[in-house]
Amino acid sequence: MKLPRIFALVIIAILIFFAGFIAGWTTLAPPPAGDTDLLYQVSTYTNLAGGGYDGMVPVGELMHHGDLGLGTFDGLDGEMVVLGGECFQVKADGTVHRPGPSAMVPFAAVTPFEPDLVIANITAGNLTELGAILDARLPTRSVFWAVRMEGTFPYVKARSVPAQKKPYPPLADALKNQSVFEFRNETGTVVGIFTPSTANGIDPLGYHFHFISADRTRGGHVLDIATEGARAELDTTPRITVIFSPEPGKAPNGEH
Repeated sequence: MKLPRIFALVIIAILIFFAGFIAGWTTLAPPPAGDTDLLYQVSTYTNLAGGGYDGMVPVGELMHHGDLGLGTFDGLDGEMVVLGGECFQVKADGTVHRPGPSAMVPFAAVTPFEPDLVIANITAGNLTELGAILDARLPTRSVFWAVRMEGTFPYVKARSVPAQKKPYPPLADALKNQSVFEFRNETGTVVGIFTPSTANGIDPLGYHFHFISADRTRGGHVLDIATEGARAELDTTPRITVIFSPEPGKAPNGEH
């Protein structure tokens, strides 16, 4: 085969490859697989505590990054529970809603939940005892852990907060108007995030729990809890991504 002909065939092959690339046949490098040990965090607890209640990320986007977690909604409107790939909103009147994908989120933490540790038959008289039991079983307290705990709980004390109006008050002031709910012998699920001391300000240090009943009609941020034979699954999340501002082109309240 003559050299000019070989050269022409090579040029044609290159042109065909790049035409296919542009058309979407292939990519120069495959996209990386999802990081199942990553905590996706919207804003920080420090910002929330200072009154940072404007939504940054829509629920639909948040749910692309995890199927378990917790948080709140635009204007501090209730407590968020993410469980099994579904997002729930516990309002201050005690009702539970399923927010649409456009609902905005000012603060949340979610992860693809794949448990690395199971602790069975947990019996604790209160939230402090529960934390001590979990601490004793953690292989390390230097990373984030996602927690899912199921059972029938003898006692759950939970809260939710009403939506705030601008100018937003600090969280400590907003909590003065919180609604408190008490549940007894309630079957449901606790979801939570353990934050190590080295991550002070990102999330509340230690264990941060939200609860939702098995029938998805009751729940809230856990203020106290008693357990009897509960089963906890924990997923180590040594890496974290934090979103500090709204998506480009979006106003903080989700308006365009």
